Amino acid sequence: MICRNIVNCFIKISGKRVYKLIRALLFKLPAEKSHEFALAAMSLLERFGIIRLFAARTESYAKSKTVMGIEFPHIVGLAAGLDKNADHADALQALGFAWLELGTVTPRPQPGNPKPRMFRLAPEKAIINRLGFNNKGIDYALTKIANRHRKGVIGINIGKNFDTELSNANEDYLIGLRKSYALADYITINISSPNTPGLRSLQYGEELDSLLGALTDERRVLDNLHGRYVPIAVKLAPDMSEEELAICCGKLLAYGIDGVIATNTTFDRDKVSSSPYANEGGGLSGAPLTSKACFTLRQIKRIVGDQMAIIGVGGIMSAQDARQRLEAGADLLQIYSGFIYEGPALIEEILRAESARMHD
Repeated sequence: MICRNIVNCFIKISGKRVYKLIRALLFKLPAEKSHEFALAAMSLLERFGIIRLFAARTESYAKSKTVMGIEFPHIVGLAAGLDKNADHADALQALGFAWLELGTVTPRPQPGNPKPRMFRLAPEKAIINRLGFNNKGIDYALTKIANRHRKGVIGINIGKNFDTELSNANEDYLIGLRKSYALADYITINISSPNTPGLRSLQYGEELDSLLGALTDERRVLDNLHGRYVPIAVKLAPDMSEEELAICCGKLLAYGIDGVIATNTTFDRDKVSSSPYANEGGGLSGAPLTSKACFTLRQIKRIVGDQMAIIGVGGIMSAQDARQRLEAGADLLQIYSGFIYEGPALIEEILRAESARMHD
């Protein structure tokens, strides 16, 4: 037992140091290139069985939690966007995430926006992306999910194709819902990406009513067809006014949506105004989003209370950020930019801090 603990300690320390070294090297590459290279490297390490050198040590701190009727091994999952096509699900699962949210996927493959479309703001611990739902299509992702070796909780994040008119958006989301239903533990409706023109308008008014009505009607059909209930969550933007948020969340409650994911990336550049990338279009994530995402989550909690699950995401870069999000009302957490900047150790740090707090 002592020898095992020494080995685990060595793996943990060396893993953190190696990650920092690798991060420094990766950050010398353009952001999207380093993203692709890192994911490919993780899958290679997983294939050879040595990804444990970098994995979070969650065993001592993990406490399962049931949310939306799903039992999650612990509270920290991977946010959508990192692995859009489920090409690297086994490797990411091995790093210690409680679950993975994969996508955003669209009915048809699409290349996304022209490059360059991802920018790393290292001094601010931030990322700007305008990828535009680049993905290989939902059929490809579902095949990868069905054939993965490591079984765990999977959320599938669905969107519309860029060339689908907003008036026909419902059909794209219904295609995603129908195709995902058999494999997903839950399904996220992404209507808040800033990188598909007009998409955020689906968060408001008649468009939202129409979409939610179509989805919940179809879910009843699919529930009977598959003999299983799959929760639906909706991912919202952090740039809505308090009034807009109240109306939107009221509709989510009225249609029986199971969860809300708060939040997507932001247009706001106030905290990165001195960056050479400040004027680049796209959504801003990372540390500059922390307070805005937490404020939005707190507003959502005030509106929905305990009637709907809340998954907190956006600028969670430390255990302290995680605690603030939980205190604001989050039931679960997701990380993306924090994972890029801090590595898998962030998962362990969050869980360790929460475990210590619960035992105080």
